[in-house]
Amino acid sequence: MAPLLNLLAFSSLLVAAHTATLGVVHTEGGFVEGTSKKIGVISPDYIDIFKGIPFAAPTKVLEKPEKHPGWSGTLKTTEYKPRCLQANLMQNDVRGDLDCLYLNIWVPQSRSAVSTKLPVMVWIYGGGFLLGGGQGANFLDNYLYDGEELALRGKVIVVTFNYRVGPLGFLSTGDANAPGNYGLWDQHMAIAWVKRNIAAFGGDADNITIFGESAGAASVSLQTLTPYNVGLIKRAISQSGVGLCPWAIQRDPLMWAKQLGAKVGCPVNDTASLANCLKQTDAKAITMAYKLELINLAYPLVHYLAFSPVIDGDFIPDEPRNLFGNAANVDYLAGVNNMDGHLFAGVDVPNINRPLQRVTPDEVHKLVQGLTLLKGTAALDIAYDLYTDTWGANPDQEVVKKTVIELETDYIFLVPTQEALALHFQHAKNAKTYSYVFSHSTRMPVYPSWVGADHADDLQYMFGKPFVNKLAYRPQDRDVSEAMMAYWTNFAATGDPNKGNSKVPTPWLVYSTTNGQYLEIDKKITYKSMKQDLRSPFVRFWVTTFQNLPSP
Repeated sequence: MAPLLNLLAFSSLLVAAHTATLGVVHTEGGFVEGTSKKIGVISPDYIDIFKGIPFAAPTKVLEKPEKHPGWSGTLKTTEYKPRCLQANLMQNDVRGDLDCLYLNIWVPQSRSAVSTKLPVMVWIYGGGFLLGGGQGANFLDNYLYDGEELALRGKVIVVTFNYRVGPLGFLSTGDANAPGNYGLWDQHMAIAWVKRNIAAFGGDADNITIFGESAGAASVSLQTLTPYNVGLIKRAISQSGVGLCPWAIQRDPLMWAKQLGAKVGCPVNDTASLANCLKQTDAKAITMAYKLELINLAYPLVHYLAFSPVIDGDFIPDEPRNLFGNAANVDYLAGVNNMDGHLFAGVDVPNINRPLQRVTPDEVHKLVQGLTLLKGTAALDIAYDLYTDTWGANPDQEVVKKTVIELETDYIFLVPTQEALALHFQHAKNAKTYSYVFSHSTRMPVYPSWVGADHADDLQYMFGKPFVNKLAYRPQDRDVSEAMMAYWTNFAATGDPNKGNSKVPTPWLVYSTTNGQYLEIDKKITYKSMKQDLRSPFVRFWVTTFQNLPSP
């Protein structure tokens, strides 16, 4: 037995001796040094991790990001940097910093030579354009957006970064005085930095995939539609959000800018004076001057998301639906969770989560009215009839509550995503289009048992958490996670989710407008998981009937 142990020890020493690591890397700003991490014992994997590389200078209030001046010596990049200044979850204080434009990189290494020409996946976080950070939420040192698992399993480089959110990222006067979209410019700057520098980390600068969830997914969509990124991005993945979502574009930015300006004592009758005053105002005061209301709402919650991208005639030069020509050569994969609207529905109609409480037809009628405001009574009547068509005379409460969630899911996420997929397909030259629905049921014990995949439920699986925190998850959760990571990283590598380093449970067929093919992702993915025509009567209503109705 002893000779065998000695042999194992000797071979592991040999592996360690020959293990490749990047060491110090030269970037455009200067030298950076991260950490090299060993995973496993008998046949270990290695990964180089860099946390907190600056990609732009410290931010200025309501100004575009500026190039970082660089540094001398070698920058130790071993710790996450603060997120961009934002309200905390309780909205009673701030967290983060104006000096926040940093990125993080995970590079998987082979055992013999430093990795080269790896596919690159750049993550854009969600949070309603109001909160979030490149590392994600954390429990102790377990961060949601840790790219390690995804990088190692998929043999891809993972990059995450910070961008400005809330009023500091998206307040706009609707004109040149404060054009807005500062957070989008931050994102673009990070993507362009990756394009220029990632080869030094072993990445393929010609194979960059941007991916994101919620506001991050809408950002991904908008980054493919802006003329500024043509040629920078090879592929894109939008999880629960596109540039066509009703919350992705703020249609009345000046109203919100004036409301905030008045709260911090700025003049609001002239946009130049308002913008100049805000630029001189304490950034914390600006951040705290907006609160997202969550109770006693007159309208559905989605209408209260105040600070979002705007059509500025520059970064977003036109209506997003008119810009798909800019994404003609970008492979695109997009989808939603089957109960994405549950988070919003729980605020708008709280009784959906209370088993002993009823939701009345009047409450559903009021919700439909709130979602069809733009088109008035005609739209309200058609929509209400469509969504309650299967109720019968005495509908079961589960049916009524699911209808509420379907309404919110369709309006806020699913229908805009289907429209974006169709537009991408129609404009694509050599690029492919893929569609999915994630339906692995939520693991939140406080929700009723019939609740499917809620908003953001997909993130833990896509970042491989069932393999990191094994005791907290079931084998079926690991199956979902393994499949998602395989499809996502294969797509990033080749533009085809079926081809790459990882085996997949079933072929994922490309989307076309003829059949509307989509993959349903849940705990058991088989050939039956490929489906067609996702909620087409409801998509048709919102995209065609609703849009063509005259405004009152």
